[in-house]
Amino acid sequence: MVKKISKIPFEGTPEQAQQLGAVIAQYKHDPSQLMTVMQKAQVIYGYLPYEVQVMIADGMDLPLERVYGVSTFYAQFALSPAGKYSISVCLGTACYVKGAQGILDRITELLGIAPGGCTEDGLFSLDACRCIGACGLAPVMMINDEVYGNLAPDQVAPILEKYRKTA
Repeated sequence: MVKKISKIPFEGTPEQAQQLGAVIAQYKHDPSQLMTVMQKAQVIYGYLPYEVQVMIADGMDLPLERVYGVSTFYAQFALSPAGKYSISVCLGTACYVKGAQGILDRITELLGIAPGGCTEDGLFSLDACRCIGACGLAPVMMINDEVYGNLAPDQVAPILEKYRKTA
């Protein structure tokens, strides 16, 4: 999966920058702690936007390419913020065989984002996963903690609309 870089403008606070600065100061002389710094940065900001990666690279005196390479290699790092409503579409075997790709394609079409992305209004983020653990309801998607099973692509729009109305 290719990670998508967020189209949402970065809006870090001075407090977040100060917290990250303290983390970098603690580990800056040990490049082997890059992942630790990145993990802590993701806790502070919720994701690792370009601007935060630059702060880490500069603060640890490492090439930006190294920070970016780690952030795109490991699935634990997000380059986009999570939306208010986090959508996860199961692409495990049972779901895939029963049409999960069509569900994912319809969500992508309706929201204009690919897996790993977040809508510009910050309302929805989208991910594909390998198993939700509800194979008997295949195909399945989750929105935050709510499970939707036995889905067809034409059911997706009304479900998303329900969340738009409650936003």
